[in-house]
Amino acid sequence: QVQLVESGGGLVQPGGSLRLSCAASTSIFSLYTMGWYRQAPGKQRELVASVSRLAQKNYSDSVKGRFTISRDNAKNTVYLQMNNLKPEDTAVYYCNALGPSNNYWGQGTQVTVSS
Repeated sequence: QVQLVESGGGLVQPGGSLRLSCAASTSIFSLYTMGWYRQAPGKQRELVASVSRLAQKNYSDSVKGRFTISRDNAKNTVYLQMNNLKPEDTAVYYCNALGPSNNYWGQGTQVTVSS
C-alpha cells in the first residue's frame, strides 16, 4: 500500500502562484507514473499533468504554459508549480501514483483562486 500526502494548497489571487507537493511512502517511487488531477464542484475529475518514470511530461491544454510538473526520485516527491492562476483553476487537487498493477490516490488539497 502506497500513501500519498499532498501539501501546498490554499487561497491565492488571480495571477498568483502556488506549488503543490506530494510525498509518496514507497521505495519504488521511481517506477510509478505520477500525476496531478483536479475536481471542481459539480465536475468530473480531470488530469492536469503527469510525469512518467522516464520523465516524460503531459499537460492538459488548459494548463499548458502555466503549470509545470516535476519529480524528485531521491525524495519520493512530485511537484506541481502553478503560475498565472485563474479562477477556473479552483478545485481540489489530487496526487496519483500509477504502477504496473496498482493505482493510488492522495486525500486531495484545496486550491482556491479568488480576489
